[in-house]
Amino acid sequence: MHIQNPGYRNNLPQRNNVIKVKGEGEIAVQPDTASVNLGVVTEGKELIDAQQQNSIVGNKVIDSLIALGIDRNQIQTFDYRIEPNYDYDQGKQIFRGYKVTHILEVKIDDLSILGKVVDTAVQNGANYVANVQFTTRYKETYYQQALVMALNNASSKAKTIANTIRVTLNPTPILVTEGIDVIQPFESHQVAFAKGASSPQILPGQLQIKASVAAVYNYHPIGG
Repeated sequence: MHIQNPGYRNNLPQRNNVIKVKGEGEIAVQPDTASVNLGVVTEGKELIDAQQQNSIVGNKVIDSLIALGIDRNQIQTFDYRIEPNYDYDQGKQIFRGYKVTHILEVKIDDLSILGKVVDTAVQNGANYVANVQFTTRYKETYYQQALVMALNNASSKAKTIANTIRVTLNPTPILVTEGIDVIQPFESHQVAFAKGASSPQILPGQLQIKASVAAVYNYHPIGG
């Protein structure tokens, strides 16, 4: 026969005596890497002509980027499309030819040459530039710092609530749930560049790396 200690139940945390809070942490950092989409769009009456022209110009763009010091492994195809082109006359479709689009994603480790990369690509035939994005190779390190800030923020909120309602807080949370980490803003630009223009200045700004937690704390009445 099991005999329960009469005082055992009283020593258990009260399920309703909890404080639930959300903690947030945010840290601003300078980006150190970037990516940009550079494309070649060609049109032709015959598909083979449009493809060949696209390949010639695309290879020229790639070779020019490699000459700048971009590793070939940092240049990859992002999208490749073949589409028919039509004109419209009094509601009727008139076949005009084909459009071939080859978009590259280029990753850049040296932000000081980002404008030169774009300018060089345009000078060598790229006629599509979009989606300039900045990030950091140290994301995990910065996120850990933001996570510590989020936990401290949750603890501070719980203490404030406990002091306000005049109860004693157990400073060790009984449950902590990590939220979804966020990098914001992910700087993005879609711009057009003309041949012969000076290298564009593309300013990265700062990345806001955020962390959040949900935490649950026990409390008991003062003197309880």
